[in-house]
Order: sequence, then structure tokens, then C-alpha cells
Amino acid sequence: QVQLVESGGGLVQPGGSLRLSCAASGSIFSSNVMGWYRQAPGRERALVARITSVGSTNYVDSVKGRFTISRGNAKNTVYLQMNNLKPEDTAVYYCNCLNGGMEYWGKGTLVTVSS
Repeated sequence: QVQLVESGGGLVQPGGSLRLSCAASGSIFSSNVMGWYRQAPGRERALVARITSVGSTNYVDSVKGRFTISRGNAKNTVYLQMNNLKPEDTAVYYCNCLNGGMEYWGKGTLVTVSS
């Protein structure tokens, strides 16, 4: 079992920045993939960015150049640095972990971009 706890969401003005954090605990394998998904009201949950255990990353086109996903030194923490936020980035952001053939989700953290 893996537990994921997100933090860092909140209200920010357009053009502002936020940093989301996700701490993973439990039986974490050295090879895993961690990522961030988001779900806006009335829309399906969708991938934002993900990172492998060796640091390979990929992003959805709409956040390229604005968001950066990274891992902490302990490898069981993942961050999402979000810059130049736009109103359309408003959503609940979920941490995701693919570990040992299983998929795990955090409870989500709300990001609201509004003036």
C-alpha cells in the first residue's frame, strides 16, 4: 500500500505561482512513476505531468513552459511548480503513483486562479 498526501493548493491571481507537494509513504519501489492530474468542474480527470524514478518527464501541452514537475532528494516526494497560472488552470489537483503494478491517488488539493 502507498499513501499520497498533497499540499500547496490555494487561491492565486492570474499570472501568479504556486508549488504543489506530494509526499508518498508505504511500500514504495525504487522504480515508480509519479504524476499530477487535475479535474476541473464538469470535466474528466486528466494528466498534467509525470516523472519517472530516473527523472524522465512529460507534460500536457497546455502547461509546457509554465509548469515543472520534480522529485525531492528522498525520491518519495514530488513537486509541481506552477508559474504564470491562468484561470483555466483552476481545478482539483491529484497526486498519482504507479508502483509495483498498482495505481494510487491522493485526495486532491484545490487550486483556484482568479482575480
